[in-house]
Amino acid sequence: MRNETAVFQDYALIMSVLFLVGIGLVLLYSTSSYEAALKYGDSAYYLKRQLVFSVLGTGLMFFISIFPVALFRRLELFIYGFSTLLLFLIIPFGRAANGAKRWLYVGPVSIQPAEISKIAIIIITSSLICRIGIKDLGKIKSFAIVIGPAVLQAVLILVITRNLSSAAIVGMIAFGIYFIAVRDYKIVSVIILAVIAAGGGLIYASVSGILGGFRSDRILAWLHPENYAEGTAFQTLQALYAIGSGGFFGKGLGQSVQKLGFIPEAQNDMIFSIVCEELGLFGAIGVMLLFLILIWRFVVVANRAEDLFSGLIVSGVITHVAVQVILNIAVVTNTMPNTGVTLPFISYGGSSIILMLAEIGMVLSVARRGRYEEAVRRK
Repeated sequence: MRNETAVFQDYALIMSVLFLVGIGLVLLYSTSSYEAALKYGDSAYYLKRQLVFSVLGTGLMFFISIFPVALFRRLELFIYGFSTLLLFLIIPFGRAANGAKRWLYVGPVSIQPAEISKIAIIIITSSLICRIGIKDLGKIKSFAIVIGPAVLQAVLILVITRNLSSAAIVGMIAFGIYFIAVRDYKIVSVIILAVIAAGGGLIYASVSGILGGFRSDRILAWLHPENYAEGTAFQTLQALYAIGSGGFFGKGLGQSVQKLGFIPEAQNDMIFSIVCEELGLFGAIGVMLLFLILIWRFVVVANRAEDLFSGLIVSGVITHVAVQVILNIAVVTNTMPNTGVTLPFISYGGSSIILMLAEIGMVLSVARRGRYEEAVRRK
């Protein structure tokens, strides 16, 4: 049974998101208070800023959830063009921070265009798949059309901002949506094998000395961190020390030693290591379970979506969140080379949390208009 006019709210999803945001603020304060006091004379400096970002993002989330999903499709070219324009604006107007030119500033507010690109790719990839149709999606031409916009954005991100991790995530979001939608997995299998081969070739080139530069250094530091303890692998080793010293139950919230200057800017990419040190394996598993619950709610919403486009939008958000969580934890545990990926809702960053909550708003928009047969029957 289907009721086109009924509007329902997924309160389990909302509570999962708000709980993650709240936990993130607590963990952020615990991680950043020492550095904030040392650097700014205010132990709550990062907490206050993140709280503002979280409130703005939550407001944007509920605002976006009001609009029908079809509106996102009508605005696909505008959103994609806007994200592309912002990337080009980095060239003349971007400011460098921590050795990378990735941000645009509007007064005191900084914007990272690569984060907007992720939303744009979710929308335009989903729309292109709907136009092509599921039956024709297995063709090479169709694959090229679907992946094309993401490849362009990824190349721009890599060339302009030199942000390999964001470029890779943009590509993986598009590929993830395609993977979920396609029925013929021949192309998917070839792409996965090609990526594995390319990764193996990159590792071999780094080990053999064929490939040079800082990316090669990161791979070598990943393979043999003890040989780069004073340089490239310093942050990774300190994170591993934090994880190892946490044990099963941790040292207690606020009791981390590694955050006292040993892990540079621990509130960013390496915040999960401090979670492990203070809350132990038990706390780390708890945080991962929160993300699993969130993704489970996404899957429920996707299955109840009223049309293909809505379901693909949710699939894109699932891919984005899952990829960033997996990559961040993999980097912190030295399972893969350091790539500078933030942990959603937990790591410090205004653009990241605001735009991630904006994506949740799109999911809520799908949930509000989904096929909730049981609820309809009760009415």
